[in-house]
Amino acid sequence: MSVLRVLSYLVAFALLCVLFAAGVVAGVVASYSRNLPDISRMADYQPSRTTRVYARDGTPLATLYKENRIWVPIAHIPQRVRNAFVATEDRNFYQHHGVDFSGILRAAYADYRHEQFQGASTITQQLARALFLSNEVSLSRKLQEALLAMEIERQYTKDEILERYLNLIYFGSGAYGIEAAAHTYFGTGVGGLTIAQAAMLAGLPAAPSDYSPYVSLARAKERQEHVLERMVSSGFITRAEAEADNNEPLHLIGERPSGLLSFAYPYFTTYVIHELEQQFGVRATYEDGLDVSTTLDPRIQRIAQEAVDWGVGRAEAEGIGAHQAALVAIRPSTGEVLAMIGGTGFTLKNQFNRAWQARRQPGSSFKIYVYTTAIDSGLPPTTIMDDSPVSYPMGNGTSWAPMDDDFRFYGPMTLRYALAQSRNVVAVRLAERLGIDRVIEYARRMGVKEPLEANLSLALGTSVVTPLDQAAGFATIANHGVHIDPLAIRMVRDPLGQILLDNRFPEQVEVVSAGTAYIVSSMLESVINEGTGYPNAVIDRPAGGKTGTTSDYRDAWFVGFTPDLVAAVWLGNDDYTRMNESYGGNIPARIWSRFMRAALADVPKHDFLFPSTEVRKIAMCGYSKKYEYFLDGTEPHSTCAGASYGGSSAYVAPPVAPVPVAPVIAKPQKPAAPVAVVPEPPEAPRAAPEAAAAAPVAADQAAAGVASPSEVATDAPSAASPAPEATP
Repeated sequence: MSVLRVLSYLVAFALLCVLFAAGVVAGVVASYSRNLPDISRMADYQPSRTTRVYARDGTPLATLYKENRIWVPIAHIPQRVRNAFVATEDRNFYQHHGVDFSGILRAAYADYRHEQFQGASTITQQLARALFLSNEVSLSRKLQEALLAMEIERQYTKDEILERYLNLIYFGSGAYGIEAAAHTYFGTGVGGLTIAQAAMLAGLPAAPSDYSPYVSLARAKERQEHVLERMVSSGFITRAEAEADNNEPLHLIGERPSGLLSFAYPYFTTYVIHELEQQFGVRATYEDGLDVSTTLDPRIQRIAQEAVDWGVGRAEAEGIGAHQAALVAIRPSTGEVLAMIGGTGFTLKNQFNRAWQARRQPGSSFKIYVYTTAIDSGLPPTTIMDDSPVSYPMGNGTSWAPMDDDFRFYGPMTLRYALAQSRNVVAVRLAERLGIDRVIEYARRMGVKEPLEANLSLALGTSVVTPLDQAAGFATIANHGVHIDPLAIRMVRDPLGQILLDNRFPEQVEVVSAGTAYIVSSMLESVINEGTGYPNAVIDRPAGGKTGTTSDYRDAWFVGFTPDLVAAVWLGNDDYTRMNESYGGNIPARIWSRFMRAALADVPKHDFLFPSTEVRKIAMCGYSKKYEYFLDGTEPHSTCAGASYGGSSAYVAPPVAPVPVAPVIAKPQKPAAPVAVVPEPPEAPRAAPEAAAAAPVAADQAAAGVASPSEVATDAPSAASPAPEATP
């Protein structure tokens, strides 16, 4: 047999072997191709993104995430940053079609020579593995990876592939994607990265736990030098530039706390997170990349925290025996929560937010709802009620007799005086006269969310509420009788900037008339100026408020407001242990005053707006106040010159009106205009026949043995005056 024929047989055999091998490979490829994931899903893939929470002035409060990621388009990633990753991970990225066969051979040769390891997977292969495959090390997984990479290259551009890669990879320290990594390590966005910083970040994905500068700066610098060397060999920078970049300071910001400890103003921020979870769900809150603008005023928050810390410190120094306090501040005209302090000393072991999670008895601060019901029902502040012993059967053979802390009774007195001095018996008698269910209805509409027990002791604050509830209730009075639910979130946007929630124009519900709100405000001013809030709650500007002290001194409150700001303060102990004669007019009033003075330092002083169409200002004779305020139609019918008061020595109030129908809830497109008001008229009697004197208070209280307002005590007891209130 000739040599030529032998060679022809060998060639034919070799060709058959090649064809057979090709067929086998084709069969294997076809088999694996049938089981590949659907590449079209890549277009719809939405990775977990980071939600960012901001104060009203743009101050960052928190980042919430399952994976800390901020998606950034490829157009916003500088070329120098792209070059660093391409040079390090896939120098032929723009030449190959998904698989770099020359790179595979180069990596194999380097491995054979025991040289520095070079990855054989292209950027496209790494993306395919991250999106569709596991990290299993096997020949079948590598084959699937290569097939997927080629299919991805067929359907997507290089820039689309690189954008997804740079936004998905993990950089260590909880950072996913190049933007989050830039913020985590250098405190800047990707656009602010230098070549030196980009080189360090490009070296991290291979082994973030080894190359992170927060783990080992030395190894991180070695990896950075390697990346710069690859950029030189790829022609992206010169040798001189690489040397300069290698010596350039990195300006690392240092590893920051994560989770709760990373939050600014954590008491407020954790409340916002709770609200987000309630409205959008947990998954959306932590994965949808929301942009959240809140109502927090950082300056006022800092003032509030200082006031609370100061108050708890004073309580310790003065032997009060109180170890915690809370404060909530609301802008009454908008319902915005400007500050929320849930306690002192926030730590991982002390996260409890007493501002909205603590449900405590409000004591006499609850009386605002009783007196608001009374005024709105037509009873003027001059209405006489009897502060005398009374008892009520309990149904079990016993009886309940409400008392004040001083165990004394002062006989007939006006509603104004009774509220200023926080007389318990008058509040209970008034609630009985109005109907306790009616008082509950008003409390609900004014802002109390907690369940309320329908018994007469409720008038003394025996059902639990939160400081947030109390702030909302008092804000209704400060806002001319219009209630707005407290708001901590102003606006929420999705990653594309679309508005998901807009609270700039909140629901507004008229609970009581502007006239009722004005008169109640006036009565609460008496609490501060001459009642249980004096002198600790005086802030040298028009303000109203109410003290609250519960039995055994377990809770002490002061809730007060000006036309511009409402604040509720609670003082006590988490374990309900009693304090040492801690009254609402003492430490809580001092915390409130300290906070309000500082928070309103730059706000001009102005009075509550006077609704002249609803309220009559009447000159008084034989009365502790020169003037008194009445809803139109409830004022006295005689003048000081011939005060007859209908032949009685006490004003006879009209019957209590039926319970009003709950108002229709409106959703205005813009904030509702306030009720028409004019400034309070000058202090002179009205030139009208019915400009009458007030109803005498049993000869202005003197005949009944009641001290004049100038003689009454502060909320702290003294030997010369009645002690402050405390519920039974």
